[in-house]
Amino acid sequence: MRLTRAHQGHLQLILDLIDDAVDRRLRHLDTDQWEKPWPTREERDARVLRGLSGGKTWIVWDGPIAAATVTIAKQPNPEVWPAGLGRDDPSVYVHRLITKTAYRGRGLGASLIDWAGRQSGGQYGARWIRIDVWTTNTNLHSYYRSIGFVLVGFCEDPDYPSGALFQKPVPAWEAPVSLPWAVPEDTLLR
Repeated sequence: MRLTRAHQGHLQLILDLIDDAVDRRLRHLDTDQWEKPWPTREERDARVLRGLSGGKTWIVWDGPIAAATVTIAKQPNPEVWPAGLGRDDPSVYVHRLITKTAYRGRGLGASLIDWAGRQSGGQYGARWIRIDVWTTNTNLHSYYRSIGFVLVGFCEDPDYPSGALFQKPVPAWEAPVSLPWAVPEDTLLR
């Protein structure tokens, strides 16, 4: 497996990973996560494209197959993360962490999260890995707790669907970072 930065040409691939997660996994759970694109398909797709255009999205490849993806940012969305939650602390914000259904249970998601934390810690001193999680997906809340995250609050906008806010400390920096795939040489965040 290898990890590469995604680009605008990967838009449909990322959207297909979202659809795979909905069709093959989320639809069978007690959650409305991604049941319909929020707030609209066009706005959701534009957010995905902005992540790709900004060099913030990464893909784990198993040969020609996109096994997982993650989008990361250095800055919080101020409409989601209230100032009272230490928004000024150096952190990495994880978005759209998706593992293709056939690759679930292999630790790819947890490895991507820790990779983003270690890289960000080494590059700009990030102390926290933060993620906003779909409010109604309590199975996902349990997953994040199981890998060391703590619920620290909720988005102040009750209509924002991904309003459960979790964080965990950045894992200790290890040089070189040991991962189950090769890390590209370019920087994590631009």
